[in-house]
Amino acid sequence: MKRSPYYVLSPCGISLLTHGLNKDDRSLLTSFANAKSADAVPLQERAKILFILESQKENLMKASALVAADLSAELKSIVSLYNGQMVSPDGQPPDTHVLVCTDTWLGEYAGICVGSWLKLLGINAQVERFSDLQTENLEAFQLSLTDLVSWCDANVPGYQKAGYRVIFNLTAGFKSIQGFLQTLAMFYADESVYIFEGSNTLLRIPRLPVQMHPDETIKKNLRAFRRLTIGLSIVPEETASIEETLLMHVGGDVALSTWGALVWKQTRSYLYEQEIFPSPSNKIKFGSNFEKSVRDLEPQRRAMVNDRIDDLAGYLEGNGANLRSLDFKMLKGNPMPPMTHEMDAWADQDAKRIFGYFENDVFVLDRLDKALH
Repeated sequence: MKRSPYYVLSPCGISLLTHGLNKDDRSLLTSFANAKSADAVPLQERAKILFILESQKENLMKASALVAADLSAELKSIVSLYNGQMVSPDGQPPDTHVLVCTDTWLGEYAGICVGSWLKLLGINAQVERFSDLQTENLEAFQLSLTDLVSWCDANVPGYQKAGYRVIFNLTAGFKSIQGFLQTLAMFYADESVYIFEGSNTLLRIPRLPVQMHPDETIKKNLRAFRRLTIGLSIVPEETASIEETLLMHVGGDVALSTWGALVWKQTRSYLYEQEIFPSPSNKIKFGSNFEKSVRDLEPQRRAMVNDRIDDLAGYLEGNGANLRSLDFKMLKGNPMPPMTHEMDAWADQDAKRIFGYFENDVFVLDRLDKALH
Protein backbone atom coordinates (compact mmCIF):
# COMPACT_ATOMS: atom_id res chain seq x y z
CA MET A 1 0.00 0.00 0.00
CA LYS A 2 1.34 3.40 -0.99
CA ARG A 3 2.14 5.72 1.87
CA SER A 4 1.89 9.48 1.89
CA PRO A 5 5.13 11.48 1.84
CA TYR A 6 6.35 12.46 5.30
CA TYR A 7 6.84 15.96 6.66
CA VAL A 8 8.81 15.39 9.84
CA LEU A 9 9.64 18.08 12.38
CA SER A 10 12.40 17.16 14.83
CA PRO A 11 13.87 19.29 17.61
CA CYS A 12 17.64 18.81 17.67
CA GLY A 13 19.99 18.57 20.59
CA ILE A 14 23.75 18.02 20.50
CA SER A 15 23.82 14.29 21.30
CA LEU A 16 25.46 13.67 17.93
CA LEU A 17 28.33 15.99 18.84
CA THR A 18 28.96 14.54 22.30
CA HIS A 19 28.49 10.87 21.42
CA GLY A 20 31.50 8.75 22.33
CA LEU A 21 33.63 11.64 23.59
CA ASN A 22 35.91 11.32 26.56
CA LYS A 23 35.08 13.21 29.74
CA ASP A 24 37.28 16.24 28.95
CA ASP A 25 36.03 16.71 25.38
CA ARG A 26 32.41 16.31 26.46
CA SER A 27 32.95 18.87 29.22
CA LEU A 28 34.52 21.28 26.70
CA LEU A 29 31.51 21.12 24.39
CA THR A 30 28.91 21.43 27.13
CA SER A 31 30.71 24.42 28.65
CA PHE A 32 30.13 26.33 25.40
CA ALA A 33 26.70 24.86 24.62
CA ASN A 34 25.06 28.30 24.80
CA ALA A 35 27.61 30.13 22.63
CA LYS A 36 25.77 31.93 19.83
CA SER A 37 28.61 31.57 17.34
CA ALA A 38 32.13 30.22 16.96
CA ASP A 39 33.44 33.77 17.44
CA ALA A 40 32.05 33.73 21.00
CA VAL A 41 34.51 30.95 21.94
CA PRO A 42 38.16 31.74 22.78
CA LEU A 43 40.59 30.82 19.99
CA GLN A 44 42.30 27.93 21.76
CA GLU A 45 39.05 26.24 22.80
CA ARG A 46 37.49 27.03 19.43
CA ALA A 47 40.23 25.19 17.56
CA LYS A 48 39.79 22.14 19.76
CA ILE A 49 36.00 22.20 19.36
CA LEU A 50 36.24 22.58 15.57
CA PHE A 51 38.43 19.49 15.42
CA ILE A 52 35.89 17.53 17.48
CA LEU A 53 32.97 18.74 15.34
CA GLU A 54 34.62 17.83 12.06
CA SER A 55 35.48 14.39 13.39
CA GLN A 56 31.92 13.75 14.60
CA LYS A 57 30.45 14.91 11.30
CA GLU A 58 32.83 12.70 9.33
CA ASN A 59 31.77 9.69 11.41
CA LEU A 60 28.11 10.40 10.68
CA MET A 61 28.57 10.98 6.95
CA LYS A 62 30.02 7.49 6.43
CA ALA A 63 27.56 5.77 8.78
CA SER A 64 24.88 3.30 7.76
CA ALA A 65 21.33 3.84 8.98
CA LEU A 66 21.89 1.43 11.86
CA VAL A 67 25.10 3.18 12.97
CA ALA A 68 23.61 6.67 12.47
CA ALA A 69 20.74 5.71 14.76
CA ASP A 70 23.28 4.96 17.47
CA LEU A 71 25.13 8.24 16.95
CA SER A 72 22.18 10.62 17.03
CA ALA A 73 19.02 10.65 19.15
CA GLU A 74 17.18 12.49 16.37
CA LEU A 75 18.16 9.88 13.79
CA LYS A 76 17.40 6.98 16.11
CA SER A 77 13.68 7.72 15.94
CA ILE A 78 13.82 8.78 12.27
CA VAL A 79 15.48 5.49 11.26
CA SER A 80 12.86 3.62 13.29
CA LEU A 81 10.12 5.59 11.56
CA TYR A 82 11.42 4.23 8.23
CA ASN A 83 12.01 0.72 9.63
CA GLY A 84 15.62 1.17 8.56
CA GLN A 85 14.69 1.66 4.87
CA MET A 86 15.56 5.30 4.35
CA VAL A 87 13.71 6.04 1.10
CA SER A 88 10.88 8.33 0.09
CA PRO A 89 7.72 6.72 -1.34
CA ASP A 90 7.72 5.88 -5.06
CA GLY A 91 5.67 8.16 -7.25
CA GLN A 92 5.30 10.78 -4.51
CA PRO A 93 7.14 13.99 -3.63
CA PRO A 94 10.27 13.27 -1.55
CA ASP A 95 9.93 13.28 2.22
CA THR A 96 10.83 16.54 3.95
CA HIS A 97 12.49 16.87 7.35
CA VAL A 98 12.67 20.10 9.35
CA LEU A 99 15.31 20.14 12.05
CA VAL A 100 14.57 22.73 14.73
CA CYS A 101 17.80 23.66 16.45
CA THR A 102 18.63 25.93 19.36
CA ASP A 103 19.87 29.44 18.77
CA THR A 104 23.46 28.35 19.38
CA TRP A 105 26.55 27.50 17.36
CA LEU A 106 26.64 23.86 18.45
CA GLY A 107 22.88 23.39 18.13
CA GLU A 108 22.86 24.65 14.56
CA TYR A 109 25.93 22.60 13.67
CA ALA A 110 24.27 19.43 14.98
CA GLY A 111 21.16 20.17 12.91
CA ILE A 112 23.26 20.75 9.80
CA CYS A 113 25.04 17.42 10.30
CA VAL A 114 21.76 15.50 10.66
CA GLY A 115 20.35 17.30 7.63
CA SER A 116 23.43 16.51 5.55
CA TRP A 117 23.15 12.81 6.35
CA LEU A 118 19.48 12.78 5.30
CA LYS A 119 20.30 14.60 2.06
CA LEU A 120 22.86 11.91 1.20
CA LEU A 121 19.89 9.53 1.05
CA GLY A 122 17.86 11.81 -1.23
CA ILE A 123 15.60 13.10 1.54
CA ASN A 124 14.84 16.81 1.72
CA ALA A 125 16.09 18.38 4.94
CA GLN A 126 16.24 21.93 6.24
CA VAL A 127 17.51 23.46 9.46
CA GLU A 128 15.43 26.10 11.22
CA ARG A 129 17.19 28.21 13.84
CA PHE A 130 14.80 30.40 15.84
CA SER A 131 16.21 33.49 17.49
CA ASP A 132 16.51 33.12 21.29
CA LEU A 133 15.45 29.46 21.30
CA GLN A 134 17.74 28.62 24.23
CA THR A 135 17.47 28.07 27.97
CA GLU A 136 19.47 31.00 29.34
CA ASN A 137 16.63 33.53 29.44
CA LEU A 138 13.00 32.57 30.08
CA GLU A 139 11.48 35.76 28.65
CA ALA A 140 13.45 35.45 25.42
CA PHE A 141 12.62 31.74 25.23
CA GLN A 142 8.89 32.47 25.49
CA LEU A 143 9.11 35.01 22.67
CA SER A 144 10.94 32.45 20.57
CA LEU A 145 8.18 29.89 21.15
CA THR A 146 5.67 32.47 19.93
CA ASP A 147 7.74 32.78 16.74
CA LEU A 148 7.68 28.99 16.45
CA VAL A 149 3.86 29.00 16.62
CA SER A 150 3.73 31.58 13.83
CA TRP A 151 6.19 29.55 11.76
CA CYS A 152 4.15 26.36 12.18
CA ASP A 153 0.95 28.13 11.27
CA ALA A 154 2.52 29.58 8.13
CA ASN A 155 4.24 26.38 6.94
CA VAL A 156 2.74 23.13 8.22
CA PRO A 157 -0.88 23.37 6.97
CA GLY A 158 0.32 23.76 3.38
CA TYR A 159 2.09 20.39 3.52
CA GLN A 160 -1.01 18.73 4.97
CA LYS A 161 -3.13 20.14 2.15
CA ALA A 162 -0.56 18.79 -0.33
CA GLY A 163 -1.06 15.27 1.04
CA TYR A 164 1.93 14.97 3.39
CA ARG A 165 1.67 13.12 6.69
CA VAL A 166 2.92 15.57 9.31
CA ILE A 167 4.92 13.90 12.08
CA PHE A 168 6.48 15.57 15.11
CA ASN A 169 9.53 13.54 16.15
CA LEU A 170 9.98 14.40 19.84
CA THR A 171 12.79 12.06 20.86
CA ALA A 172 15.62 14.60 20.97
CA GLY A 173 16.19 18.21 21.95
CA PHE A 174 15.88 19.68 25.43
CA LYS A 175 12.83 19.03 27.60
CA SER A 176 11.37 22.54 27.45
CA ILE A 177 11.00 22.44 23.68
CA GLN A 178 9.82 18.81 23.68
CA GLY A 179 6.97 19.62 26.05
CA PHE A 180 5.92 22.65 24.04
CA LEU A 181 6.02 20.80 20.72
CA GLN A 182 3.89 18.00 22.17
CA THR A 183 1.16 20.55 22.83
CA LEU A 184 1.67 22.12 19.40
CA ALA A 185 1.44 18.67 17.80
CA MET A 186 -2.17 18.36 18.96
CA PHE A 187 -3.06 21.16 16.56
CA TYR A 188 -0.60 20.75 13.67
CA ALA A 189 0.66 17.14 13.47
CA ASP A 190 -1.01 13.93 12.31
CA GLU A 191 1.02 12.05 14.91
CA SER A 192 3.91 12.35 17.34
CA VAL A 193 6.67 9.77 17.67
CA TYR A 194 9.20 8.94 20.39
CA ILE A 195 11.74 6.25 21.05
CA PHE A 196 10.54 4.44 24.14
CA GLU A 197 13.16 4.79 26.88
CA GLY A 198 15.77 2.04 27.01
CA SER A 199 14.68 0.43 23.76
CA ASN A 200 14.58 0.87 20.00
CA THR A 201 10.79 0.74 19.91
CA LEU A 202 9.02 3.67 18.27
CA LEU A 203 6.08 4.95 20.30
CA ARG A 204 3.46 6.56 18.05
CA ILE A 205 0.77 8.89 19.39
CA PRO A 206 -1.99 9.80 16.91
CA ARG A 207 -3.41 13.26 16.70
CA LEU A 208 -6.04 13.91 19.32
CA PRO A 209 -9.37 15.41 18.20
CA VAL A 210 -8.53 18.80 19.69
CA GLN A 211 -9.75 22.00 18.11
CA MET A 212 -9.92 25.54 19.44
CA HIS A 213 -13.02 27.63 18.89
CA PRO A 214 -13.45 31.30 19.65
CA ASP A 215 -14.79 31.86 23.12
CA GLU A 216 -16.10 34.89 24.91
CA THR A 217 -12.59 35.99 25.91
CA ILE A 218 -11.46 36.41 22.31
CA LYS A 219 -14.72 37.89 21.06
CA LYS A 220 -14.89 40.34 23.94
CA ASN A 221 -11.26 41.36 23.48
CA LEU A 222 -11.00 41.10 19.71
CA ARG A 223 -9.55 44.58 19.24
CA ALA A 224 -6.81 43.89 21.78
CA PHE A 225 -5.92 40.54 20.19
CA ARG A 226 -5.76 42.11 16.74
CA ARG A 227 -3.55 44.99 17.88
CA LEU A 228 -1.16 42.72 19.77
CA THR A 229 -0.85 40.45 16.74
CA ILE A 230 -0.12 43.41 14.46
CA GLY A 231 2.45 44.66 16.97
CA LEU A 232 0.50 47.71 18.11
CA SER A 233 0.22 48.97 21.66
CA ILE A 234 -2.82 48.60 23.90
CA VAL A 235 -3.76 50.34 27.13
CA PRO A 236 -3.75 48.30 30.37
CA GLU A 237 -7.55 48.47 30.62
CA GLU A 238 -7.82 46.43 27.40
CA THR A 239 -6.19 43.42 29.10
CA ALA A 240 -8.42 43.38 32.17
CA SER A 241 -10.66 40.55 30.96
CA ILE A 242 -7.95 38.52 29.18
CA GLU A 243 -6.63 35.47 31.05
CA GLU A 244 -3.09 36.05 32.29
CA THR A 245 -1.85 32.85 30.63
CA LEU A 246 -2.60 34.39 27.22
CA LEU A 247 -0.37 37.41 27.87
CA MET A 248 3.24 38.09 28.70
CA HIS A 249 4.96 41.26 29.88
CA VAL A 250 8.17 42.31 28.14
CA GLY A 251 9.66 45.25 29.93
CA GLY A 252 6.80 47.73 30.11
CA ASP A 253 4.96 46.30 27.11
CA VAL A 254 2.30 43.61 26.80
CA ALA A 255 2.42 40.86 24.16
CA LEU A 256 0.57 37.66 23.46
CA SER A 257 2.15 34.74 25.26
CA THR A 258 3.00 31.56 23.40
CA TRP A 259 -0.41 30.17 24.34
CA GLY A 260 -2.14 33.41 23.45
CA ALA A 261 -0.55 33.29 20.00
CA LEU A 262 -1.61 29.66 19.58
CA VAL A 263 -5.20 30.41 20.61
CA TRP A 264 -5.30 33.34 18.18
CA LYS A 265 -3.79 31.39 15.28
CA GLN A 266 -6.31 28.60 15.77
CA THR A 267 -9.35 30.88 15.95
CA ARG A 268 -8.49 33.80 13.69
CA SER A 269 -9.55 32.29 10.36
CA TYR A 270 -12.85 31.05 11.75
CA LEU A 271 -13.61 34.40 13.35
CA TYR A 272 -12.57 36.47 10.36
CA GLU A 273 -14.87 34.48 8.09
CA GLN A 274 -17.95 35.38 10.15
CA GLU A 275 -18.15 39.11 9.49
CA ILE A 276 -16.20 42.27 8.72
CA PHE A 277 -15.14 43.51 12.15
CA PRO A 278 -14.64 47.16 13.15
CA SER A 279 -11.16 48.49 12.59
CA PRO A 280 -8.60 47.80 15.35
CA SER A 281 -7.12 51.27 14.77
CA ASN A 282 -8.48 54.77 15.37
CA LYS A 283 -6.70 55.77 12.16
CA ILE A 284 -9.23 53.77 10.09
CA LYS A 285 -13.00 54.11 9.90
CA PHE A 286 -15.70 52.74 7.62
CA GLY A 287 -17.55 55.04 5.26
CA SER A 288 -21.26 54.79 4.63
CA ASN A 289 -20.78 52.72 1.45
CA PHE A 290 -18.18 50.29 2.75
CA GLU A 291 -20.30 47.89 4.79
CA LYS A 292 -22.82 47.65 1.96
CA SER A 293 -20.06 46.78 -0.53
CA VAL A 294 -18.78 43.89 1.61
CA ARG A 295 -22.14 42.60 2.87
CA ASP A 296 -22.52 39.63 0.52
CA LEU A 297 -18.96 38.33 0.47
CA GLU A 298 -18.14 34.65 0.81
CA PRO A 299 -16.55 33.69 4.16
CA GLN A 300 -13.04 33.32 2.70
CA ARG A 301 -13.25 36.80 1.16
CA ARG A 302 -14.50 38.32 4.43
CA ALA A 303 -11.41 36.89 6.13
CA MET A 304 -9.19 38.48 3.48
CA VAL A 305 -10.78 41.90 3.97
CA ASN A 306 -10.28 41.66 7.75
CA ASP A 307 -6.64 40.72 7.13
CA ARG A 308 -6.13 43.74 4.84
CA ILE A 309 -7.64 46.05 7.45
CA ASP A 310 -5.14 44.66 9.98
CA ASP A 311 -2.30 45.20 7.51
CA LEU A 312 -3.41 48.79 6.90
CA ALA A 313 -3.71 49.45 10.64
CA GLY A 314 -0.12 48.32 11.17
CA TYR A 315 1.07 50.46 8.27
CA LEU A 316 -0.78 53.63 9.25
CA GLU A 317 0.28 53.44 12.89
CA GLY A 318 3.88 53.15 11.81
CA ASN A 319 4.58 49.64 13.09
CA GLY A 320 4.34 47.76 9.82
CA ALA A 321 5.39 47.79 6.21
CA ASN A 322 3.34 48.45 3.11
CA LEU A 323 3.14 44.74 2.45
CA ARG A 324 2.91 43.40 -1.07
CA SER A 325 -0.46 41.86 -0.12
CA LEU A 326 -1.63 45.33 0.97
CA ASP A 327 -0.19 47.52 -1.82
CA PHE A 328 -1.56 50.75 -0.37
CA LYS A 329 -1.01 53.62 -2.82
CA MET A 330 -2.39 56.85 -4.24
CA LEU A 331 -4.69 56.79 -7.24
CA LYS A 332 -3.33 58.38 -10.37
CA GLY A 333 -5.18 61.21 -12.04
CA ASN A 334 -8.17 61.50 -9.67
CA PRO A 335 -10.29 58.83 -11.48
CA MET A 336 -13.06 58.43 -8.86
CA PRO A 337 -13.34 61.36 -6.41
CA PRO A 338 -13.43 61.68 -3.46
CA MET A 339 -11.29 58.49 -3.39
CA THR A 340 -7.57 59.23 -3.26
CA HIS A 341 -6.02 55.84 -2.37
CA GLU A 342 -6.49 52.14 -3.03
CA MET A 343 -5.25 48.84 -1.61
CA ASP A 344 -5.56 45.16 -2.42
CA ALA A 345 -8.43 43.13 -1.03
CA TRP A 346 -7.39 40.01 -2.93
CA ALA A 347 -5.46 39.44 -6.15
CA ASP A 348 -6.78 36.10 -7.45
CA GLN A 349 -9.78 35.42 -9.70
CA ASP A 350 -11.99 38.56 -9.64
CA ALA A 351 -9.26 40.73 -8.15
CA LYS A 352 -10.79 43.42 -5.97
CA ARG A 353 -9.46 46.62 -4.42
CA ILE A 354 -10.57 48.71 -1.47
CA PHE A 355 -10.83 52.44 -2.18
CA GLY A 356 -10.83 55.29 0.31
CA TYR A 357 -9.62 58.72 1.29
CA PHE A 358 -8.15 60.61 4.23
CA GLU A 359 -10.15 62.82 6.55
CA ASN A 360 -7.38 64.66 8.36
CA ASP A 361 -5.39 61.78 9.96
CA VAL A 362 -8.03 59.08 9.55
CA PHE A 363 -8.37 56.89 6.47
CA VAL A 364 -11.96 56.23 5.41
CA LEU A 365 -12.64 52.89 3.75
CA ASP A 366 -15.27 53.84 1.20
CA ARG A 367 -15.91 50.74 -0.90
CA LEU A 368 -14.80 47.37 -2.18
CA ASP A 369 -14.82 47.38 -5.97
CA LYS A 370 -13.16 46.11 -9.12
CA ALA A 371 -9.58 47.12 -9.78
CA LEU A 372 -9.09 50.15 -12.01
CA HIS A 373 -7.52 49.56 -15.42
